[in-house]
This record gives sequence, structure tokens and C-alpha cells, in this order.
Amino acid sequence: MPDQPDATDALNLLTDLIAQARKAGADDADCVMLKGVSMSASQRLGVAEKIERSEGADIGLRILKGKRQAMVSSTDFSPKALGELVERGLAMAENVPEDPYCGLAARQDLADPKDLAKALAEIDICDMQEPTPETLTERARTIEDAARAVKGVNNSEGAEANWGMTHVAMAASNGFSGAYSKSHHGIIVEVLAGEGTEMERDYEYLSTIYASDLGDIAALGRSAGERAVKRLAPRKVSTTKVPIIFDPRVSNSIVGHLAGAINGGAIARGTSFLKDSMDKKIFSNAITIVDDPFRRRGLGSKPVDGEGIAPKRRKIIDNGVLTSWFLDLSTARQLNLKSTGHAGRGTSAPPSPRPSNLYLEPGRASPAELIADIDSGLYVTEVMGTSISIITGDYSRGAGGFWIENGEIAYPVSEITIASNLTDIFSNLIAADDLEFRHGTNAPTLRIDGMTVAGL
Repeated sequence: MPDQPDATDALNLLTDLIAQARKAGADDADCVMLKGVSMSASQRLGVAEKIERSEGADIGLRILKGKRQAMVSSTDFSPKALGELVERGLAMAENVPEDPYCGLAARQDLADPKDLAKALAEIDICDMQEPTPETLTERARTIEDAARAVKGVNNSEGAEANWGMTHVAMAASNGFSGAYSKSHHGIIVEVLAGEGTEMERDYEYLSTIYASDLGDIAALGRSAGERAVKRLAPRKVSTTKVPIIFDPRVSNSIVGHLAGAINGGAIARGTSFLKDSMDKKIFSNAITIVDDPFRRRGLGSKPVDGEGIAPKRRKIIDNGVLTSWFLDLSTARQLNLKSTGHAGRGTSAPPSPRPSNLYLEPGRASPAELIADIDSGLYVTEVMGTSISIITGDYSRGAGGFWIENGEIAYPVSEITIASNLTDIFSNLIAADDLEFRHGTNAPTLRIDGMTVAGL
């Protein structure tokens, strides 16, 4: 089991650092400490390649002086180094341009003390059991061996199993302080099928908070091998406009594009095609999209945002209607709104808004039912590259997958581009009932009618 840092000691160190900064001339300050440990093991073609382990710690200090702010960070926690950190931060804060929207949550502000997290919610995001190197090696071996055992698979790009844990402590001169820990376990494999110039690749991966949620690792490996074999002998298709089905492996990217378009930074700058869409219907009545920071064992779960604001579960899209932006304090001030508790941060840059566990709620139809009435269409299992404009909503991506004929998967296709506009994509989207939580952003199988497939 990894050493659990004393949260009280970490918070005391941060509180002392803030006091030192204010005594030296800062009007306000906040800081974050990140302590992490990670380990990985990999193998290729049945041979163990490497085992790596790393540990690190970092402090990020934000100095606020008037309407100026500066970020400085250090991996040296000695009193001398932290004193120099304060000096550098103050010197930078006196010379950077003014930012009229920077600042902490404070009285009379758009996020007042009642919005600060008083007690951090228990959301079960830390598996304190550290795996042994042998355990990670066995996970990598199991997933690759299972993938390579599939008939038709004849090569491998390798497999890796990884684990990590991060301890987070934050404090600010407005009185907030809090600490929590988060873990992750991951596995990935990529294999190839076919011969010579007719080879195809595919992969599987999974990331979870707890090792016990990895499930049947061999089954995941077999899925990777079977996917690679199914992609053999792909065909080209002619340019056409058809319904497109997005497999759950890629459907979450559509929700991700929504997140980018309603990020407070883009809205405040006026650079989003959705900037005038608040309280308007942009999806059908059947679509609800939720951001839930408290989801148990969620990869994006967090008990507090990066500015000490208590987050909330929100229906970002409620029966098709846009109800909220993703806001931190700065973007909220620019828009004359309140923070939505979506600030994320590291140690080297000011906070910025980002979602937590964002997911599109499942519909009522099965994936097979979404496909059943499609005479000719595309089932997308992979997207690549990007030509997406958040300013205009124009969407174009390289894709691969399978052609649909008469309601059935017919044959693999490759070297195609799919295109539309996100406004049309959102309004024509239909969700299946197969939602699984495998990422920070999740969606079930999706059907979108009327997209252009550019091929021959």
C-alpha cells in the first residue's frame, strides 16, 4: 500500500505559504499541492518489456495583487525554496497585465463563502491497495495473450497495465482548505490481423478507479483481437449522405464537442456557435446530458472544484434544452454569472473550466433497433484527425468502421471522412439504451441522420 500523506501536514504547509505570501505583499493567494505515484508494466509478443515506477510532488502558488495574478510552482518544499517561490510570484504579479476578472471567491462576490465546500463529499474515488509489479505484469500478459489467441491475429503492438494515485491538497486566503486522494487502474492492448499490405489493427483499453472494476481482462483482450479481424478487407464507399451510427467507443466525442462549445472561456470570448443558445432547445426532447461530479467511482469525480467551490450534479441539457455553461470564477465574472463549480487546475496555470463526469443519458431503443431501418448507412468505430470549428460548428473527421445494408452490418470500410455541422448533429441525434461508464465523458450508441460520408 502506498504511503498516505498526512493531509493535515499538507494543508498546514499550504496555509503557511499563503500567510507568507500575504505578509510579503500579496492581496490574496491560493495554492495546490499534488503528490503522485504511478507504475506501469508492458509486454509485447509474450515477452515482458519493462516495469516503470515514478513518484513526484509539486506545489503551485497563485499570487493576486490588485487585478494582477501570477502562477509559480516548485518541486522543492524546503523553507528556502518556498520563500523564493513567494518572491518570484510577487515579482511576476507586479509586471503582468491586469486581469479584471481574476480573484478568489469572497464576500459580495459572484461566488460567496456559502458556495465554498465546507466538507468534502465521500465519493469513493480512491483504491488504497497498490498492485505489485507482478500483478501489473500479469494483467498485461493476460490481455495480450487473449488478443493474440484470436484466429487471424498475427502481430501485436504490445500491452500495458498501469496504476497511479494522486493526493490533492488545496488552500486559499479566503478560508478554504481541503484534501482528497484519487486512484486509477488501466489496461490497454493493440494487435494486428492480416498479412503484408492487407493488415488491420484494433485495440481495447479500460481505465477504472478500483482494480476490482477491471472485470474480465481476458475478455477485453479477445475483443481487441476480434475487432482487428473484423476489419480485414475493408472496402471504399462512394460519397453520399446517410444515417451514421456512432459506436460507444467514439460516441462520447460528440458530447465532448458540446462541452467545448459551452465552455465558459469560449462563451466569454464569443467564439462558440452556441453563445446565444442558453435556455434554447438544441437537441430533441429525448436528450438529457448530465454532469455529475459525485458519481461513485467515476473517472471524473471530484469532491470540490479547483477554486474550492462545492460542485453540483447538473442537467446541462434537460429534455433537449441547454441549461448551463461550464464556468469557473473568472468566466463567471465575465458573464455576470455565478461559478458552476467547474474549475479545474494544475500547478502551473490559473484555473479554467472543465466538466467532471459528463454523460448522455440512455434512450429506449437498442443499438440493433437503431440500425434496423437503415437501408444504407455507416457504423463508425473509429474517428481520427479533426477539423471541427467551435466558432461555426462545422464538423469533419476521418473515420473507419462498417457499412450497413438492409439493417445489418455488411462489411468493413476505411479511408472515409464524415462531415456535417454540430447544430444539425445535435438536433438529429438519437440515443440507444447501452450507456456504460468507461471514460470521464460517456455516451451510448448514437444515431445521427443526414451526415455526409466522403469516399470515392
